[in-house]
Amino acid sequence: MKLWLLRHARVDLAPGLCYGASDVPAHADLTRSAAETLAPLIPQGAPLWVSGLGRARQLAEAIRLLRPDLEPLHTDARLNEMDFGRWELQRWDVIPRHAFDTWMAEFAHHRFGGAESTQQVIDRVFAALSDLRQTGRPEAVWVTHAGVIRAVQYLAVHGARPIQNASEWPADAPDPGGHLCLKL
Repeated sequence: MKLWLLRHARVDLAPGLCYGASDVPAHADLTRSAAETLAPLIPQGAPLWVSGLGRARQLAEAIRLLRPDLEPLHTDARLNEMDFGRWELQRWDVIPRHAFDTWMAEFAHHRFGGAESTQQVIDRVFAALSDLRQTGRPEAVWVTHAGVIRAVQYLAVHGARPIQNASEWPADAPDPGGHLCLKL
């Protein structure tokens, strides 16, 4: 299966904010530009799954306007970005260093901000991938977030094995408005 992973455009927030699962909008002009770039790349008739967060839906809807041949959107909250709990919408530079260090030291199971652990993100993305594989589709598109894209990359390399430490977490994800295509 070929999975197209599209990342929403840059958000309309001040730089340096932790926004994870917060439902903040993407920049409208950048979303339109990303859709114009990405729409021609997507295979004809491909199914589109989209995160439940508005910034991903903005991009998915903009692509559908340009590509009416694509299937209707399927919303799946398992494609949402990681929930950073009490650190949501806080500046990264005001989050206590010890909070970040604890997360890195206990990367798999520590709930950074008290909400969701990295392993929980991996597990929900694994479940979404498993359901997608059962559809038998040769290609599909997920319109999602950097954390989910990194989780898919992790799963492509390690399978369902629980993550051991932060060094196993992929460092790279597409820039906002970018994409990655993986053969799974």
